[in-house]
Amino acid sequence: MKKQLIAAAVISSLFISNVSVANDEVVEMLEDSQLQTEQTDEREHTEELVGLTSGAVLGAVVGGPVGAIIGAFAGTLIGKTVGDDSEIQTQKVLLAQQQESIELQTSELTALHEKQQSLADVTDEFLLVQSQLTDLREAQQQQLQELAIGLNVQFKTGSSTIEPHFEQQLDDVAYLMALSPELMLDLTGYADRRGDSSFNQALSEQRLIEVTSYLVSQGVSSERLHAQAFGASAPLHTEQSFENDFFDRRVTLKIMPVGEALAAN
Repeated sequence: MKKQLIAAAVISSLFISNVSVANDEVVEMLEDSQLQTEQTDEREHTEELVGLTSGAVLGAVVGGPVGAIIGAFAGTLIGKTVGDDSEIQTQKVLLAQQQESIELQTSELTALHEKQQSLADVTDEFLLVQSQLTDLREAQQQQLQELAIGLNVQFKTGSSTIEPHFEQQLDDVAYLMALSPELMLDLTGYADRRGDSSFNQALSEQRLIEVTSYLVSQGVSSERLHAQAFGASAPLHTEQSFENDFFDRRVTLKIMPVGEALAAN
């Protein structure tokens, strides 16, 4: 019975002494350290006091006064460990949140880079098409200028058959007419001075019919074609010769705007 009373007295004395010392240490720590916040100090100190008290009681029950002292130190370490574990868990949560934020930002940056690359590719394609369109317009303008001067389809003596070489040129004319619906085509048919005038007139008309029919077959509207035959009445040269007769056997094509074609008619 006496041993139990002595143990109780020792426990009470140690508990009061430890609490007093702990409070003194808290005051000194708050005065000496300005780098730690009040909330953190109170939490850590409370955890140590809890460990200290629980350790002292446990030690007293197990080993008497000496066990109380040993238990007090062990309880302090336990309380400190619990506080550290809580802080570690909090840091783990913060690190996980930061990692998730970094991954999201990385994904957004990757998507933005892909969009920028796609835009750059579209821009390059647009510039290429623009360049090709410019080249096409320049080539078209050159062909229009050449045709505005006059394109002649030549024929053999007494024939109205279109030679394959001239069919290719008529294909080019049909293509340009399709690209420029605002243009009209003026056609004039001729014959050389050999033979009588009525035959030459009929031959020039037949040659004109062959050329206009070929253009219509290539998609040119007949309403955009103005045709007129002159027979042998409009030779290119005053002197008649074998060479001059060759150039007189022709159908001449001339491209002109709609307004100019109407005025000519």
